[in-house]
Amino acid sequence: MNTQLNPITGANLNPKKKESSLWSFIKTLIYAVLIALLIRTFAYEPFNIPTKSMVPTLLDGDYIFVSKFAYGYSGYSFPFFTLPIEGRFLSSPPERGDVIVFRLPKDGKTDYIKRLIGLPGDEIQVKNGILFINNQAVKREKVEDYIETSPTGVNYRYSQYIETLPNNRQHFIIERSDTHVPFDRDPLVPAPFNTADNTPVYKVPAGHYFMMGDNRDNSADSRVLSQVGYIPERNLIGKAQLRFFSLRDGASIWQVWLWFSKIRTERLFTVIH
Repeated sequence: MNTQLNPITGANLNPKKKESSLWSFIKTLIYAVLIALLIRTFAYEPFNIPTKSMVPTLLDGDYIFVSKFAYGYSGYSFPFFTLPIEGRFLSSPPERGDVIVFRLPKDGKTDYIKRLIGLPGDEIQVKNGILFINNQAVKREKVEDYIETSPTGVNYRYSQYIETLPNNRQHFIIERSDTHVPFDRDPLVPAPFNTADNTPVYKVPAGHYFMMGDNRDNSADSRVLSQVGYIPERNLIGKAQLRFFSLRDGASIWQVWLWFSKIRTERLFTVIH
């Protein structure tokens, strides 16, 4: 079939050709959305970190990929809605020490990220800032202090440790209550940090997990039963595996014009431990 052109403008006068091109574009767009949805549901989902509860492992402004297939799938695996189904499919149990995104049991809507500390049946307690698992103190080793710079430019120094869990998984934690020394102001001025350095014994129920933040004195986690508490297996979303981007000072990934001055290049494409 010959294509008809406007003799003056050269425009295509074949309406079927225009409809075909438009439909092809729409189909391509639909396929792209479906592929993205499938990847986010069954493979990897991106998240950004808005708080300091997992410092020093994760900083506010980090962007991470979470493996959706690491622990199998549940009704909470879908990124934009929840299916009313119980249990998990293709399930694989998490390991102590994993950094996990989960759905908050309190409302079933909010995504949290913490480290898995207690398995079903474990007894967890914190005494004088020391983590105890099944009545055994978890080994921790003092390392160089963690330095945090506030938005106003004040530098703070906090005690930092390497904690070794019973399965020999190691990670960094910070204890704000151990040391609170601003470089440029009176170190005797107390800081208004909420701490949970002394807790009752928590008995982790069957089918549940106990989560804690690495920023031990600045984390609402399973120690706060009324807010977070024990996390049902069904609420696990996935395992945090990779930092792919990071911006400081509250900059958003959409603010491209701020990337040059705000990007943390040392954190790009780094593995999460």
